[in-house]
Amino acid sequence: MSRRRRSIMSEELKIELAKELGFYDTVQKEGWGGIRAKDAGNMIKRAIQMAEEAAARKG
Repeated sequence: MSRRRRSIMSEELKIELAKELGFYDTVQKEGWGGIRAKDAGNMIKRAIQMAEEAAARKG
């Protein structure tokens, strides 16, 4: 049985983060599967940080 992952982050947000963190060129050349685990982790950390900042502004 094939399981397909559903992305939580929009493609636009992932691209924005990849550009900000400096590995968008790798994404363009190799796709998302070409990034290092460390870059993926940094992308998640930054997304969480952005969400926390947005929540603090609302709250």
